Parts: sequence; structure tokens; C-alpha cells
Amino acid sequence: MPTLYLLCGLPGSGKTTLARKLEREAPALRLCPDEWMAPLFGTNIPRDELDSHRTPVETVQWQVAAAALKLGVNVVLENGFWARAERDEFRRKGEATGATVEVRYLEVPRDELWDRLSRRNADLPPHTFQVTKAEFDEWWALFEAPSSEELST
Repeated sequence: MPTLYLLCGLPGSGKTTLARKLEREAPALRLCPDEWMAPLFGTNIPRDELDSHRTPVETVQWQVAAAALKLGVNVVLENGFWARAERDEFRRKGEATGATVEVRYLEVPRDELWDRLSRRNADLPPHTFQVTKAEFDEWWALFEAPSSEELST
């Protein structure tokens, strides 16, 4: 039975690092929305258009993930899964393919997370986007940390 790994955390929490580890060790197909954005839409996407581009990327990535899971291939989704409703939806969708679903939460204290993002902003790796302090503060307020029940099921 394949496993669908849902990586939950804010930017800078270590999702890509964990996803690459799972990709090698599980092994698993790793799908990262940010890595598809630049090839599809360019590197200078206006900030107000990022979310409108991310939605179709995540939709197509789920179609690829579902097909892979049905073939027995493990899959890692790096979407961030900030809201419980989104995690619940993807758990149901993953289980409907016959997969086991694991939510992996990358919990990082607020100050450390902003420190990581500040360092990353100074030397942006490929396929990443600058994060302002205002955006970080807004995202921190929106983020719903998973409950212990979510992580144990």
C-alpha cells in the first residue's frame, strides 16, 4: 500500500529538506508547487498573482499524485497544508486512492522561522520566492497547526 505524505508547515520550516529525504528513502515521487511555478509562469510573477497561479499547479500535481498512488508509488506533497480543512480533504482523497496518509508537521518557533526566511531572502535558492515580514506575520496568523489526532491517524 503506498503512502501519501502531506508536509505541513510555513515557508522556511524545512518542507523541501524533508521531502527530498522522503523522496530518497521511501522512495517517493516528490511534488513541490514552487518548483513548477517558474517554468510555467516565469520568475517575476507579480505578488498578487502568485496564489492564482498556485491553484492550477496544485490541481495538476494532485492529478499526478493520485495516478502515482493508484500505481502503488509513494508521493510527497509539499503544499504546506496550512488549514485543517485542506489536510482533511487531502487525507480523504489520498485514502480514496487506497493509500495510507501521513501528515508530517514541521514545527518551528516563530523567531527561528523568521530568521531562516531572512537568511533565505538574502540569497534566494531556485524556485523560491522572497517573503516580506508583513507576509510572514499574516501567514503566521492564518496557519492552523495540526492537532495530535491529525498526526497520529
